Amino acid sequence: MSGGAAGPQPGLEPPAEARGRDSRDHRGPQASARSRELILSRIRAAVAGAPDVEITRAYRTSSDLAGVVELFAERVADYRAVVHVADPGEVAGVITSALERRAVTRVVVPDGLPAEWAAGVEAARVAEAVRSGSGAGAVRSVRDEPALSAAELDAVDGVITGCAVGIAETGTIVLDAGAAQGRRALTLVPDYHLCVVRVGQIVAGVPEAVARLDPVRPLTWISGPSATSDIELNRVEGVHGPRTLEVVIVR
Repeated sequence: MSGGAAGPQPGLEPPAEARGRDSRDHRGPQASARSRELILSRIRAAVAGAPDVEITRAYRTSSDLAGVVELFAERVADYRAVVHVADPGEVAGVITSALERRAVTRVVVPDGLPAEWAAGVEAARVAEAVRSGSGAGAVRSVRDEPALSAAELDAVDGVITGCAVGIAETGTIVLDAGAAQGRRALTLVPDYHLCVVRVGQIVAGVPEAVARLDPVRPLTWISGPSATSDIELNRVEGVHGPRTLEVVIVR
């Protein structure tokens, strides 16, 4: 066993700026901010006056689109999402059937949802009214105006949205809070998300998707239902978002 207290090793002495501080200064967010600024200031000093270097980025920005829709459907299904492929005239019927199958009674409908998709929600309401004989449909469209609280979002059965981009290689759907998508909370709190993706929104890979997206918008990247395997690799769904994702691909 070596004896004596170990002193600072050559080259590892604390910087002059840090010497003399009370040890308590090295804890907490303020200390982290000071350390970060110290490191950045040293980097700036080291590169001051250095010429700019052009960085070549040879990212792939286009791909063969043959079979991209089939690949997207396959990859989305791999994430345990429910996938439908429908012609434009069939979308409302697919939406109605999906809502009926899950016995959805309150579904959030964001602004800008195409009329033909909203018709699917309305058809489910009418079908439920006829079935129950009550004259009033059980399915109710819920608008996010004024903005629904977290508790109100938690009380609905699901949400129906469009998307900004679908990525075939990763089976990922990206939302950017645009028309027919609503704000991010609408697709994070309800336990069921029905998403309609047009074929023209599907790209082969991530570079093509990034090229289509506006980086200043709030982007939500969705790869299947919310799931985590952080604890002992046991998959648990619905922890951080919808437990069920259903996707309608419109040809």
